Amino acid sequence: MGESQRIMGIDPGTNYMGYGIIEIVDGKPRAVVMGDIDLHKVKDAHHKLRYIFERVRSLTVEYSPQEVAFESPFFGANVQSMLKLGRAQGVAIAAVLSAGEGIAIAEYAPTRIKQAITGRGQASKQEVATMINSMLGTDYKPRKLDATDGMAVALCHWLTTSNRLNSLVGGDKRKGLGGDSKSRKGSKTWESFVESNPDRVTM
Repeated sequence: MGESQRIMGIDPGTNYMGYGIIEIVDGKPRAVVMGDIDLHKVKDAHHKLRYIFERVRSLTVEYSPQEVAFESPFFGANVQSMLKLGRAQGVAIAAVLSAGEGIAIAEYAPTRIKQAITGRGQASKQEVATMINSMLGTDYKPRKLDATDGMAVALCHWLTTSNRLNSLVGGDKRKGLGGDSKSRKGSKTWESFVESNPDRVTM
């Protein structure tokens, strides 16, 4: 067995923060743990940030990932929501960095993550969850899809850094959403993506 690599993915949120950890062994990912941090009962905004810090730091110490990837806050019309998500992400990043030296940090846009996992930047949370189970050979049925979103971030990071994502979308010139028009467009439908990528789906 070759050397293993652990990657943690985090989907920041102010009510639920999803996380997933994968381990890469001999070039293949396997699921380690997946879940969500329930924040909606913590009413005070500052206490919520402290809780995020403590939980993310605890996860980092317990599972010792070498790399941690985050989903970027969505830049929508609601400025207050964007600011809250940014604070939550910032505190989570600080928690990871405080847990140990040498942990690499990465960040991906939501559409980039969906593109990496399903081939379509506008895929639904349900489609992402289905593809996560197919890629990892798992049967996760989380109470909140924030958990599978966190796992998707980890897998997106692995696909991107291992150059697997580039090969899947057609070469070095097509890098997720930053490549040519075909890459930016993605698969027209979920069904067409599955038909075009049978090797990425397990039954």
